[in-house]
Amino acid sequence: MRTVEQPFTVIVTNWETHAAALYAVRRQVFVEEQQVPEDLEQDDFDPVSQHVLALDQRDRPIGTGRLLPDGHIGRLAVLQSWRGFGIGKALMQRLLTLASQQRFPAIELHAQVQALDFYAGLGFQVEGGEFMEAGIPHRTMRLTLPLE
Repeated sequence: MRTVEQPFTVIVTNWETHAAALYAVRRQVFVEEQQVPEDLEQDDFDPVSQHVLALDQRDRPIGTGRLLPDGHIGRLAVLQSWRGFGIGKALMQRLLTLASQQRFPAIELHAQVQALDFYAGLGFQVEGGEFMEAGIPHRTMRLTLPLE
């Protein structure tokens, strides 16, 4: 992991407050970089999910993720120029803290196959076979949360 010269912060937010910032990161990563159709990128879960947003020292959005009401994590994205600085891990840690506070017994996510090692490093385990989502190979991963 590279050393962060510019600090970043991670905030918990909602779609109503930060939709433009959240979508800016997701559009850059999913639509432009990964060629996900724009109409698949936003869905009805955005307004009802808890979101995390990583901001650089000038409060510019650089990463995002969301926790759905059913305990699924999704839409984790970090701008390409900011990858390797621990932002994805920080976003996931904040999402897992939110999930734990809501007493979810386990968290599931659909991981892009190229990101399996990242999620495994956070304790997630692969469940089931590979499937396509938005034209990208994925696997379901699950993490059992500790009981408090």
